[in-house]
Amino acid sequence: MTRVAEFPIESMLLSRWSPRAMNGQPVSEETLHRLFEAAHWAPSAGNSQPWRYSYASRSDPEFATLFDLLVEGNQIWCKQAGALIVALSQTVLDNGRPHPTHAFDAGAAWMSLALQGSALGLVVHGMAGFDAARARTVLELPDSLAVHAMIAVGHPGRLEDLPEKLQEREKPSPRRPVRELIWKGRFPR
Repeated sequence: MTRVAEFPIESMLLSRWSPRAMNGQPVSEETLHRLFEAAHWAPSAGNSQPWRYSYASRSDPEFATLFDLLVEGNQIWCKQAGALIVALSQTVLDNGRPHPTHAFDAGAAWMSLALQGSALGLVVHGMAGFDAARARTVLELPDSLAVHAMIAVGHPGRLEDLPEKLQEREKPSPRRPVRELIWKGRFPR
């Protein structure tokens, strides 16, 4: 499927998607740090940079800990991931006050990470299919960190190595028309 934008945008935004086929090769520490560096430059309220990440490359002993947090449906294909990341954000500012935009800012950082991974030719796939409560316990996270998502990162693999039902889904997805997502002023009735 070729994606076509309704309005002119940068090609990197159209070419980024979330494949699942990975080849099982570990993602190097240097490459992971390039992804985290990209996230580091995302905008945030008051330059608070509330995003945080727990991660492990496939070659790290911690990989099994993160893998065990995934639901079975994601484990089926993430077993070939080169790295796993848990995306978090700091819910409290350095001055102790609640951080109202921590999740918004963490989302901006995730997009920077995803675009950098795509530019490097990597598979970068965010997912909600994991046990966030267990992640909090297993990773010994403080209450001040919100758990948002997990991210699988890897080197592209072969379509035929995925289960048949996932092979059918392994293509860029379409998007709703922009006009369905926006409105001027008050919510339309």
